[in-house]
Amino acid sequence: MTLLLDFLPIILFFGTFKFAGAQKEWATRFANEHFGFLVSGGVVGPDEAPVLLATLVVIVAMVVQVGITLARGKKVDKIVWLSFAIIVVLGAATVWFHNQTFIKWKPTAINWVLAVAFAGSQLLFKKNLIRATMGQQIQLPDPIWNRLNLSWIAFFVLMGALNLYVAYNFSLETWVDFKFYGGIGLPMLFIVLMTVYLARHMRSDEDDVSPKLPS
Repeated sequence: MTLLLDFLPIILFFGTFKFAGAQKEWATRFANEHFGFLVSGGVVGPDEAPVLLATLVVIVAMVVQVGITLARGKKVDKIVWLSFAIIVVLGAATVWFHNQTFIKWKPTAINWVLAVAFAGSQLLFKKNLIRATMGQQIQLPDPIWNRLNLSWIAFFVLMGALNLYVAYNFSLETWVDFKFYGGIGLPMLFIVLMTVYLARHMRSDEDDVSPKLPS
């Protein structure tokens, strides 16, 4: 359920963009009738309508998600607040300026901010965020925790760079496909690889054998 909520903005953006893109005439009319006041000049073009509507749906979904969490008296995770702020700021800029570049930067902004947060916590405060998250569930030697933290930092940096490469070298449609399939598939693949890596060392720990770090 948590993973579904994490990927919800990507799923909604992809679904709305594809639906509106397949019915551009309706999407353009709908966008102008209901959201024309949100854009500079008051007119939404046919090529702008799909990404504008997809962006608005994601913003509304994030507002609802945060609102429901707060209404239930639960704490909103910092990563959710981060995503919320970035989506609202870059999404609003995309809508107002008729410029898809802003929303294309959103995945990169989130990934790179996470990379800085993970690296900064380790370097400045000697706090391993991976260990802080998973340390109560599993026991691992310090070198393994540090390697995991570095692996996630590298992953966030590479995901941000890959997003920009696709955004600036391919069409909007290709970027949306990458955002959906890559934005869900690559993190899932990385999690599987990290799980396999952890399983190796946890088995070694259970057998009272010192884990060997890969060379």
